[in-house]
Amino acid sequence: MAARRLAPNFDGASGWRWAALGGLVGVAFALAFFAPARWLAAGLSQWSNGHLKLVNARGTVWTGTAGLVFSSGAGGAEAISLPGTLGWTLRPRWDGVTAALDIPCCAAKPLEFSARPRPGGLELAWRDGQSRWPAALLTGFGAPWNTLKLDGTMDVSMQAFSLRWNGPQLALAGRAVLDATDISSSLSTLKPMGSYRVALEGGPSPSLLLTTREGSGLQLSGSGRWNGSALHFDGEASAAPGREDALSNLLNIIGRREGARSLITLG
Repeated sequence: MAARRLAPNFDGASGWRWAALGGLVGVAFALAFFAPARWLAAGLSQWSNGHLKLVNARGTVWTGTAGLVFSSGAGGAEAISLPGTLGWTLRPRWDGVTAALDIPCCAAKPLEFSARPRPGGLELAWRDGQSRWPAALLTGFGAPWNTLKLDGTMDVSMQAFSLRWNGPQLALAGRAVLDATDISSSLSTLKPMGSYRVALEGGPSPSLLLTTREGSGLQLSGSGRWNGSALHFDGEASAAPGREDALSNLLNIIGRREGARSLITLG
């Protein structure tokens, strides 16, 4: 007797079900790989509470370009646009995603980082790099920056810097340094007021140190600690001899006035 060949026996209903499943899988892959950049723009705006916005986003979630706007929040009166355009490339990998941000106005090389989900949180690790930003961008974040209206440049450098969220707790590792150069404010006629450095050191007990690099006008100093959920900072501001009148309004705004000094306390 000849061997009988076994073959799947699909009736019409089964065939339609398999076809529908295949179509759904195809749509899911298409959405994953060709999702429009405007979806990323909407997600970023929601995540940042309206402080960061991608405008005129083009391309896909994975590769695209847009204008970047720093805003004081949803409906906020202050909004500052980053010069030029921002380009991004996202690449999924087995344990998360890697990203490169191309910002010609502010970084000679793309800024790269990786994001990795963790039990109860997320880890964001930045590759070592440098960038330079106009201090005026801070105005877009609302108070107190929209009152100070700073001008000057901010150089940011990072070494093995990472942020790790575990529920509401945020752990910091590595080092990040901000050098603010030739800073001026609309609250003072003295331009520039000086140059300053903010150094953040991660680890079991992350610390923040504020120092004055050049203070022929405004002198700043202070230190703080990050406890996992809030920054506790104590510092002071004062005017260099002969600059008291030019900086009086500013000193009244940035802290609690105590004689010739202004005490700055956070947390």
